[in-house]
Amino acid sequence: MKAALEWQIACGADEAILDAPVDRTQVVEKPVAKPGAPAVVPDAPGVDAVAVAEQMATAAPDLEGLRATMEAFEHCELKRGARQLVFCDGVPGARVMIIGEAPGRDEDMAGKPFVGRAGQLLDLMFSHIGLSREAPDKEAALYITNVLPWRPPQNRDPKPDEIAMMLPFVKRHVELADPDLIVAMGNHACQALLGKRGITRLRGTWEEALGKPVLPMFHPAYLLRTNAAKREAWADLLSLQHRLRIGA
Repeated sequence: MKAALEWQIACGADEAILDAPVDRTQVVEKPVAKPGAPAVVPDAPGVDAVAVAEQMATAAPDLEGLRATMEAFEHCELKRGARQLVFCDGVPGARVMIIGEAPGRDEDMAGKPFVGRAGQLLDLMFSHIGLSREAPDKEAALYITNVLPWRPPQNRDPKPDEIAMMLPFVKRHVELADPDLIVAMGNHACQALLGKRGITRLRGTWEEALGKPVLPMFHPAYLLRTNAAKREAWADLLSLQHRLRIGA
């Protein structure tokens, strides 16, 4: 019985029910936009969700405004099944901004990115080069977010249309957080930021996106499954440390 349950969890069946029943037939009232914020376009056939996202993201004046704007965005179906929006963790203004793929079960529950086993490994990795999401000094701090702010069902991979829909918010997030460097964690983060896939080939090679140097790295979840890749991850951390020392 235990083995059967462990197999189901490994397949992503880690929740029997939601915290509360969801009536999928009810009409959900759209949130009222704050003064100065763009109106939320009602869901309807033919609505360009990417254009709506671009309009809303551009109007966000600061990080708190961006969080509120993303909460009000109603065109991503992932929002319907997630517990809450996962916006960020760490220190705004940090020199290093980590962008992952999407929240998992632990992140969905906590409302913060990278808090499960992969998050614990991420913290350990960056601590070895003197960086932490809890550091009070912005020189030694990390700022962390994801391409998608809501958990995909059963932790499936993000879909291309979901990435395209949320990318305007990611771009605005980078503008407002204004890091010196970006670390793109995993294939989907690289796809969103660089338009490229193949993390084994991309990792360790500095790129540029959104006006910032970008370092692709293996996602910590991959490293948990692939011990042999930790050597390359350590080399990438040393490359990041060197780039910070000489100035981005």
